[in-house]
Parts: sequence; structure tokens; C-alpha cells
Amino acid sequence: MIPLAIPNLAGNEGRYLEECVASNFVSSVGPFVRRFEQMVAASTGAVDAVAVSTGTVGLHLALVTAGVERDDLVVLPALTFIASANAIAHCGATPWLFDVSEESWTLDPRSLDHALAAETERRGDRVIHRATGRRVAAIMPVHTLGHPADMDAIAAVAERHGLPIVADGAAALGATYKGRPAARLGAALTVISFNGNKTVTAGGGGALVGSDRALLDTARHLSTTARVGEEYEHDRVGYNYRMTNLQAAVGCAQMELLDRFVAAKRRIARRYDEAFADVKGAGRFPAAPWAESACWFSGLMVDTADSGELRAQLRGNGIDARPFWKPMHLQAPYRDAPRTPLPVTDSVWRRIVTLPCSTQLTDAEQEHVIARTRAALAGGS
Repeated sequence: MIPLAIPNLAGNEGRYLEECVASNFVSSVGPFVRRFEQMVAASTGAVDAVAVSTGTVGLHLALVTAGVERDDLVVLPALTFIASANAIAHCGATPWLFDVSEESWTLDPRSLDHALAAETERRGDRVIHRATGRRVAAIMPVHTLGHPADMDAIAAVAERHGLPIVADGAAALGATYKGRPAARLGAALTVISFNGNKTVTAGGGGALVGSDRALLDTARHLSTTARVGEEYEHDRVGYNYRMTNLQAAVGCAQMELLDRFVAAKRRIARRYDEAFADVKGAGRFPAAPWAESACWFSGLMVDTADSGELRAQLRGNGIDARPFWKPMHLQAPYRDAPRTPLPVTDSVWRRIVTLPCSTQLTDAEQEHVIARTRAALAGGS
């Protein structure tokens, strides 16, 4: 089976892990953690980064830092991985689900602007959702597949309504929007994931990045149990969300290869786009003119109602083709969440096929995937 997306441990991972063991720094204190944070900050254009144990806890921490509280609503595109919605729920809040745009599969700023104008009102410094009486506390765009959302448009809407932005940039490392990297797109905080299937992995883990050092300092404080000084004093309810030195050691080795890995991802995506351009019933993944995607996953869209048959054929031929995210309004925990109309989300999610795109995918392997996919789309096997 040609796998979908697996780690590429082609660098100094083993050597750095040996350093951790030899030094006895294997837990959340150790030199690789700070080195990793500095590397992530530099790559995203951030003033700093806060490393955490997973991307999901990073999102939760970012929302708490931005002021999201129990019973609030947080704007979220329905087409996302469930971790985005879960992080909101972990705050005691509820996602307010929005549609995505066809050109990017990210939060549609026009729908956002319309709904906030039509369905909310200002009460003092609070934005209140009329139908539920709940405060709208933040906007969480998702950089789907590593393709940045239209952040200038979203930031303009957020500013008009006085709402902070916390971006789910789980797969956006290496992406740019109008030439700007992930931490310079208008979000108060952006969260990167280093899960095992990401372009760069730490085996797990995440990082918060941004341009507001005070916010990042608050997030760091909360992530380390809100401890004050050397004594056992804690000034807030905090969390033990720290990344270990072992994770960071792997992350540092991976970050050293970031440019090479992103280039490979983009090359693979471009080859799929070119290979299926003349195939009836095959559409490409989004590529808006204002963004350069990190191309975390690549593949194609089919013009049938469901991609299941194609995926089954490919898996029968040793190709790990998979579906994409089932939207949040169809997930049991969020079926009753408030939502706007979702025509694009409902149209695209079943038609997406992700194809093998590991950074070490060989030309021969990709040619095999392409040949089998073209044959299947033409009615063969």
C-alpha cells in the first residue's frame, strides 16, 4: 500500500534524541524546546512561539488566552477537522458554523460579514447572537489543507465587529498569503500542528504563534500550570500543556528540512493537477490567486455525489486514497450547533479524494497513483 502521508525522518532526529537521553532532559524542560520555538517563530514570521503537547490543546489554549468563556459562541467553518470544534467545546463554548468559499474551502468572508450584520447586535462591548442570546467571542478561520483563508477580508469583518481572530493553521506551516507567512495574517494567535501526518512532525505537538508578545506570554504562563516563581504559587487555573524535550528534538530536526519538505509537497500537488487536468470528472484542489498553499494534502475532486467508489478501487490497487473531513454539522456532538446555510460545504465534502503525498513519495509511485486513478475515472480498474 502506498501510504497517504507518513513522516519523513530524513534528518537529525536520531542524533537529537540521543542527546536528550544522554543529557537526561526528556520531559518538558530542555534546550530543544526553546530551540524549536525559535525555529517555528522564524518560519512563521512570529515574534515568538509557544510549544505545546498537541495542536488541539494549542487551540484550546489560544481561545482561552483570547478570552473565550463558557456559553460563548465562536465562529467556525463547518468544513474542518473535529479538533477545531472540540477546542471550542473544551472552553465550554459552542461553534457557530459557517460555510466555506468555493475558491479556497476556507471560511467565506462574505457569509461571515452578512451573518454578523444580520444576526447579531452590539450590547456595550459585547457582540450578541440574537437567536440564542449568547456572546460571540471570537472568529476561528481554518487554513484548510495548508491553504490560507482570505485573511485580509476576514480581519476587516472582525475589526468592524470588535472580534478577535484565533486561526487554526494546523497544516499552514510554509504557506503564505499575499506573500506573508502564517503569523502575519491578522490573527491574534495562530496554532500550528506537528502531528505525525503533518509536513513537519514532532511525533505530536503544536505551537501558538503571533505578533503580540503579551498574548504569547499569557499563553505560555497558562500552559505551565500558571505557576508564579519558584514556589508552588499559581495565580490562575492553568494547564499542563507543555511539549517535551523529546518531541522538540524531533521537531527541530524536522524544521531543518521544512523548505525541502514544503517544496516536495507543492511538487506532488502540481503533478496531480497537471495529470488530471484533461480528465473528465476530475477537479483540482483550491489554489486561490492570493495564497501559496503549503499543500499538506493533495488529490482531486470528483463530479459524482460521492467519492467512495473511486477510493475503494484505488485501495484495491494498493493506493491509500482517503476521504476528507466530515463537516461539523453532521457530527453527533455538533448537530445542534447554530449554523448559517452551508451549500458549498454540503456540495464538496463527499467528493474530495486525498491521494498519497508523503514528502518521500517517489516519481514512480506517483506515476502509479496517477495511472490507476485515470483508469478508474475512465471506467476501468
